[in-house]
Amino acid sequence: MRFLMTTKGGGQAPDEAMYAEMGKFVEEMTKAGVLLATGGLDPVGTRFTSSGGEVTVTDGPFTEAREAIVSFALIEVRSKEEAIEITRRFWKIAGDGVGGMQQVYGPE
Repeated sequence: MRFLMTTKGGGQAPDEAMYAEMGKFVEEMTKAGVLLATGGLDPVGTRFTSSGGEVTVTDGPFTEAREAIVSFALIEVRSKEEAIEITRRFWKIAGDGVGGMQQVYGPE
């Protein structure tokens, strides 16, 4: 089972201790084969709207900075419960903030 974990902007600014602890967590998850990909996202982005066969392209921003998704992690685990536990571990390191987790379907 694959899950996409996302974080929104507006959380606390990271310090050196958090970077070090997060680095250890990422290394552990990578070695275990759980962490498939991570990355930061430009909070501005580009929006596509399709209606009646016409596609409209609009430059961002679209939401308040604290609402924009700014990073992601793709994990592969045996169950939703395992994904929730990994996400809890992430947030204990990251501190205050808001994010989400969604199951990913489709070809691997």
